[in-house]
Amino acid sequence: MSLVFGAIAPHGTLAVPDAPDAAVEGSERTQAAMLELGRRFDDARPEATIVLTPHNVHIEGHFAVVLAGMLEGDLALWGAASIELECPVDLELAAGTVVSLHDDGIPVVGVSFGANDPGAAAAPLDWGALIPLWVMGGRSEPPVPAVVMSPARDRPFEEHVQAGAAIAAAAERSGKRVALIASADHGHAHDPDGPYGFDPASKAYDDRVVDIVGRNALAELLELDGEFVERAKADSFWQMLMLHGALGDRWHGELLSYEAPTYFGMLCAAYAPK
Repeated sequence: MSLVFGAIAPHGTLAVPDAPDAAVEGSERTQAAMLELGRRFDDARPEATIVLTPHNVHIEGHFAVVLAGMLEGDLALWGAASIELECPVDLELAAGTVVSLHDDGIPVVGVSFGANDPGAAAAPLDWGALIPLWVMGGRSEPPVPAVVMSPARDRPFEEHVQAGAAIAAAAERSGKRVALIASADHGHAHDPDGPYGFDPASKAYDDRVVDIVGRNALAELLELDGEFVERAKADSFWQMLMLHGALGDRWHGELLSYEAPTYFGMLCAAYAPK
């Protein structure tokens, strides 16, 4: 077994289908697409999920993989106190992912929180991982075990592609059916009244990403200029590079939705083996 499902999923609270206290007009297509991602996830029957999130631990010069036994979090600070989740970690797959990256010469660390015994430790579940897991495996009975991994924005773009390939290799060696989710919101400077102000690069970046994803051409992400990505205040680029490295050209991608009802863009896409 190896990777059986892939996705690009947003992580803004307004993307959560059943969080009416955080609903925003203009996010209906995103919420419907999130439910569709959940259906396709279930159809793929993964036994573990790897989530690439930009909002967990940041380790200078290193990728990071959570090695605590449990993930716990909620969206109380983001206007949706009713959204809370506990999800077990697949410690075997998490450790295998660390080893796979290390063996490929990619700087990586395992991180934990609280108890010194990984089996008793519970790491904070950031919103970047919680929201995708809310619709993909986190509320299954029993929950599908997850692995949470952070990119390394201060590392080269190509290294993120290599990290994705190492993740796919770890999934294959695990003997499990594994889902890979790139948790990604896109340009964050669409609205002059938003926290990041306005920059036309946000729309230009999002337009380019929609085109790339729509044509199933993730390799073209490497053509984007780093300064352009920074101006766009993108929160998606590095995770999508890792997804590309894991999937290569052996997968079929389908763009399900794109919306930018507030200051940031949201995109849903599903990937299945060809």
